[in-house]
Amino acid sequence: MIRRLSVWLMPLCLLASVSAQTPPAGQTAALKNSATIARPKIGLVLSGGGARGWAHVGVLRWFEEHHIPVDYVAGTSMGGLVGAMYAMGSSPNEIREIGSELDWDKALSGPPSFAELSYRRKEDQRMYPSDIELGAGRDGIRLPSGVNPGHNIGLIFDRLTLPYATLRDFDELPIPFRCVATDMLDAREVVFKSGPLAKALRATMSIPGVFTPVEIDDKILADGGLLNNIPTDVAKEMGADVIIAVNVGTPLGTREDIQSLGGMLSQIIGVATIESDRRHLQLANLVITPDLGKYTLLDFKAVNAISDLGYEAAKQNGQALEQYALNDADWQSYLAAREAKRRSTIPTPTALNVGGTNEQNARSISQTLSPNLGQPIDPARLGTQLSEIRGGGRYSSLNYTVEKNLEQNRLLIHVRDKGYGPVLVLPIVQLRSSNISDVKFSLGGRFTMFDVGGFGLEVRIDGVVGFDVLLGAEYYRPVGQKGFFLAPRAFYSSNSVNLFSDGDTIAEYRQHRVAAGLDAGYIFNRRAQLRVGYEVGHDTAKISIGDPQSLPTVKGLVSVARTQFVYEAHDNAMVPTRGFSLNTEGRWFFKAPGSTEAFPQAEIRGSWLKPLNEKSSFFTYGAGGTTFSKSASTLEQFTLGGPFRLGAFGFQEFRGDHYVLVSGGYLRRVGYLPEFLGRKIYGAGWYEVGSAFFDSSSADFRSSVSGALIMETRLGPLTIGGAVGSGSRGKIFISMGRLF
Repeated sequence: MIRRLSVWLMPLCLLASVSAQTPPAGQTAALKNSATIARPKIGLVLSGGGARGWAHVGVLRWFEEHHIPVDYVAGTSMGGLVGAMYAMGSSPNEIREIGSELDWDKALSGPPSFAELSYRRKEDQRMYPSDIELGAGRDGIRLPSGVNPGHNIGLIFDRLTLPYATLRDFDELPIPFRCVATDMLDAREVVFKSGPLAKALRATMSIPGVFTPVEIDDKILADGGLLNNIPTDVAKEMGADVIIAVNVGTPLGTREDIQSLGGMLSQIIGVATIESDRRHLQLANLVITPDLGKYTLLDFKAVNAISDLGYEAAKQNGQALEQYALNDADWQSYLAAREAKRRSTIPTPTALNVGGTNEQNARSISQTLSPNLGQPIDPARLGTQLSEIRGGGRYSSLNYTVEKNLEQNRLLIHVRDKGYGPVLVLPIVQLRSSNISDVKFSLGGRFTMFDVGGFGLEVRIDGVVGFDVLLGAEYYRPVGQKGFFLAPRAFYSSNSVNLFSDGDTIAEYRQHRVAAGLDAGYIFNRRAQLRVGYEVGHDTAKISIGDPQSLPTVKGLVSVARTQFVYEAHDNAMVPTRGFSLNTEGRWFFKAPGSTEAFPQAEIRGSWLKPLNEKSSFFTYGAGGTTFSKSASTLEQFTLGGPFRLGAFGFQEFRGDHYVLVSGGYLRRVGYLPEFLGRKIYGAGWYEVGSAFFDSSSADFRSSVSGALIMETRLGPLTIGGAVGSGSRGKIFISMGRLF
């Protein structure tokens, strides 16, 4: 999550600018506050500084308590956000409350949450639990232009500015306002004084390399701190007679700070921008520089503490500020004039326009959102709808505003397509080892193409090479508008089949299968799907380790019908901490190598996680399968053994026509990875008991106690742990891939 961005990203975050320089001597002379004497117009300039910008709120609170008027506001990045909220009429206490109540982990997250994903995208994430999505085209593999497309933070800006959505002139706000962005093509400063306010805020806070730049009027715009982090010149151009600047940027580092690569890069940026900051600070009549100590530009949740430090900084400058204070009567007149321009009415759109994408996509989005017309916008509902549309996988972000056209309010939806396509790639690294001399490694990915042959049709291609091999394709075709679909598919797979005797591996087969099939199904909602189908192919299993004379090759026709129901309500594809999942499957093998007759199978798998507090969860999972009164072929027998399937024993050590597995455990967040490596680190402990058997009389239940560190890396959950079990068995294991 963004609050855990590592030090090496910090130089990209040009919100962290140089600390304030001492203003020139000679402050504005003291003024008498009288309604008959024209007072100077005060321009307040709020610098960028990431989360350190919450100090601006404390400064504003001191201003209000001491009747310091603000006639113009200019800000960059976080200073632009706080300044805009104040310019719209929100009090410092209201701004502080908004900051405290925001879910900053979600606001600053990049990809959609697991709950927001469509069912098919959930399938992708469960199969390939990766935080990385690439694009593929004629130019090869491409990366997105930013780690975070800014969808969630954009929705926050849309909501905060909603009463002013139809306003286009920032001088008509309760306090005239400006914010600054950087044109990345022309290397020029762009000052926003009109247009949709939410877009202006999104542009001024687009940290290069972190947030995707914003495109407005053919300009590619990023964080204004690149060229003007303390826009005192902008306030002066607005007409300010007195300029008060609040500088919350990160100071230059010390000798010790620049011993690391990240520290040196941050220092390089600071040195490169210091002259610009010094030049702009010279235009200020008074500079307030809060001492923010340990707080970094990423401490977005420390709203109250950082705000209080801003208040103290204003208090320390109280003597210089008091000369601008109004008497009670003038202050009340000032507040009344400001309040008269404040808006609180939520617009009611009667028309809808979708831009930024092709006609088919726009038509589909319009059909989804048209029920919102004719009633005041509900930002929570509309935000959820836009996030769920994004969860279908086509778009980087969707945001909204309202445009007044004659007597009609038009809801404008701006869509940003994934420009790094047209083929989307989820990469995967698969790793499995329970012995230092036996490491299984594979890598590959899933390639997804939309609208192949018509709108809504998908092609998914899986390519995995290494110890496990998978080459497959599925053509997904919706039928009607209600969730029905057809999905012809074909694949080739190659993987190992282990045979054990008394805990020792006696043979390893290499199983190759080539097959094709046709599925039909119904997607109920984002969580549930029913699928039925038929598959026919050919299996070949050759001995790769063991005696080929006593263990012959197994090969022959495979013909099987399947029905499957899946319900997926976990909160995360990598390491879920809450929710429930259920996967039930029935199979009827008409033909299978090594079997002389047809046989049925049924299997059920499920997991449930219950949060105990913010950091900890209890989890349980279980699975079971049966071949009923028949016998399965060797290649289709159920197996147990390996991490999360009796971890103290070898991979596929136990096999049979039936199996039962039950487990329960405890999961606790213990730390965070550097942001460029991943997200959270968990410690987990669990107990398992189960058996694979051919008949109930031969069931031999074994138990295993495991403990592990589980890390949410960018390429999937990495589990490093160990287990001890029945018969003093034990394993140290490493795995990368889905947990349950």
